[in-house]
Amino acid sequence: MNDRPAGSTGSVLDDSAAGGLDERAARVRFRRALTLMGFTLVAPGSAQLVAGNRKVGRVALWIWLGVWAAVLLFAVISLLDHKVAYRMAFNSDLLLVLRLGLFLGAIGWAALFMDAWRIGQPLSLRMPHRRAVVGVNGLLCFGVAGSLLFGAHLVGVQRDLAVALFGDGEVTDASHGRYNILLLGGDSGAGRWGLRPDSMTVASIDEVTGKTVLIGLPRNMENFPFAEGSVMAEQFPNGFDCDDCYLNGVSTWAGDHTDLFEGSDNPGTDATIMAIEGITGLDINYWAMVNLDGFRELVNAIGGIKLNVRQAIPVGGLGSDVTGYIEPGFRKLTGYQALWYARAREGSDDYSRMARQKCVLNAFLQQVSPEAALTNFESLAKATTGMFSTDLPASEVGTFIELALKARNQKVSSVSLVPPRINTAEPDIDLVRSMVAGAIDRSENGAPTGTATKAKKKAKKSQVVTGGSVGSRDSGYAANESDDLASAC
Repeated sequence: MNDRPAGSTGSVLDDSAAGGLDERAARVRFRRALTLMGFTLVAPGSAQLVAGNRKVGRVALWIWLGVWAAVLLFAVISLLDHKVAYRMAFNSDLLLVLRLGLFLGAIGWAALFMDAWRIGQPLSLRMPHRRAVVGVNGLLCFGVAGSLLFGAHLVGVQRDLAVALFGDGEVTDASHGRYNILLLGGDSGAGRWGLRPDSMTVASIDEVTGKTVLIGLPRNMENFPFAEGSVMAEQFPNGFDCDDCYLNGVSTWAGDHTDLFEGSDNPGTDATIMAIEGITGLDINYWAMVNLDGFRELVNAIGGIKLNVRQAIPVGGLGSDVTGYIEPGFRKLTGYQALWYARAREGSDDYSRMARQKCVLNAFLQQVSPEAALTNFESLAKATTGMFSTDLPASEVGTFIELALKARNQKVSSVSLVPPRINTAEPDIDLVRSMVAGAIDRSENGAPTGTATKAKKKAKKSQVVTGGSVGSRDSGYAANESDDLASAC
């Protein structure tokens, strides 16, 4: 016999069923809210198309698809022509548009997430589900918007670099198949006008292969001619023959006579180019100046450079006390150490110093890879902005990045216009130009098998090291005249 009241079993079943239905409905609402946010993450605007304002959804989705189309187009262009990609990466107007786009994208995407949260009807959710949805939505909002804002910051750094770094010089064609870039090491100090170029090197680069010859000019060269027809040639028709007039003093002289360089923003650099064209017979396409006081920041920005320190290099000197030494061996030098390695004169001569500077340039070329530049992009950009200037137009950046990448796989040659072959007080200009032409010819056509420069042969035979460089003033320094600079360093 059944003693339960009639209808009691049905009531219990009804309550249980109703509770189960409510639980399932709550889970469905929770999943729906999460799905709408997932849609917004994958395809912004899709949540609005499904359950919200379709007009907003269509606009957002079309923008999203347009962005992806632009990214794919840029990727295809980059694969087909790297130069175009590099040019776009240094176009200040394009970078400004991209930065503003990232800012607007961050705001708009965050707004879509908030709208997706609203469409998910959070007030209809149970409290645990409501808290979870709020947490997920917050993470997505801040994560996506934060990433876009950080991207906008990096684009801003890149734009500042492009604006501050590259000049407005005229685009020039290669001369006899080569680009000739004057690299100046500026050494500023009390009683000097501007940045005095104490280090002068011409990088002569083959326009097709990227093969590079580094041509070093001593700062103490005297009695040299200027380029024919130039302002300086008119002032010094017999060469730079005034008392105590050296190559690194041309910039100072021009700074004291700026009226002769009407319309020039850099009379000292312009005059120096006139001198170097007169000495070498080369046409200089562009110039770049590095402030040696900021050089260490650049080295630090890439994590240091590896060099073969052949002899203890003093830190200090130059009129002050020596405070320490860079010990011999294969070492990774910090910016501070690399600066003193490149400029130390204590216990050495100017020509040994020039040889060490060639080794530093070669180390930069070989060790600063695209991966290292990207990894240290922000610190590298900030360091470069403060210590580097050039007249290279931004439109030509792509060409020279391509050439630099090619040069990394080539042997770098060097020739320096220094003793014992050149008397810097009375230079034989015909011999100078013959040395430059010979170094370029060997670089383009390959040095004869089994040959080496006289300086390198003598250095190998004696293994003399003077002032941290293989060789001596009398026999010549290996790094100052070599068909393979890496081996000479």
